[in-house]
Amino acid sequence: MDTERSAELAAADSGQIKTVTLDWRMGETELRYAVRVYVILPVIFLLVTLFGGMRFAAADHSFLFLPPPLICLIFGAITIFLIFRARLIRFDGWLNEASPILENAANAVVVFLLFAASVQVYNLLLPEQGLANWVVTALFIWTLWNDIFADFDQKKLLRSLAGLFAIAFVTKYLVLANLAVKNEASWLQRVIENPGKEAATWFLDLPVYAPATGYLQFFTILLFLFGLFLIPQAARKEELST
Repeated sequence: MDTERSAELAAADSGQIKTVTLDWRMGETELRYAVRVYVILPVIFLLVTLFGGMRFAAADHSFLFLPPPLICLIFGAITIFLIFRARLIRFDGWLNEASPILENAANAVVVFLLFAASVQVYNLLLPEQGLANWVVTALFIWTLWNDIFADFDQKKLLRSLAGLFAIAFVTKYLVLANLAVKNEASWLQRVIENPGKEAATWFLDLPVYAPATGYLQFFTILLFLFGLFLIPQAARKEELST
């Protein structure tokens, strides 16, 4: 009897130890998940929001911050709609009436930061003025309008956004930036040496920024896409399986 009793107690202790170990592992996993959702993602989207409006002046490399125009807010709202539509994130997984108010508020802040980062990405990609601004704006409108009615999943959405951002970045920071560069020669000398480039520079009427602006904005776009890759469908890990 004593031997059987000892065996039962040993088995019970072993079961309790396994349960405690499993609960500890689940708690650690949930903690990492919460850090990812409520710490890492907000930091990423805040950095994108900050860097997206920054420019370096060509003359003295001073910082300039350009607020986004209204059209960028519209583009950002459409992008958030596409993210929900493609189920890159689930609306009921982030804002749910069954969740506590503070949790819903925290989730709403993360979604708002995603919206702000989206707005600033379009802000950094749009040329500031002139004909180029109208052309790139038309490109964004056409692409996003078609995306609204397209059959999307998460991978297709990420590929579509990455392709759109790549085309706009090359257009602004490689093609147009090269046309906007002004040398120290006189206007007449520039016209004689390269009349086509001078005519394009005058016609496009683009501001000139330091080359560091392009490097910063390239990093900003990669950071935004990385944030989209990290963002989960649901704010709670246990809701992903439901």
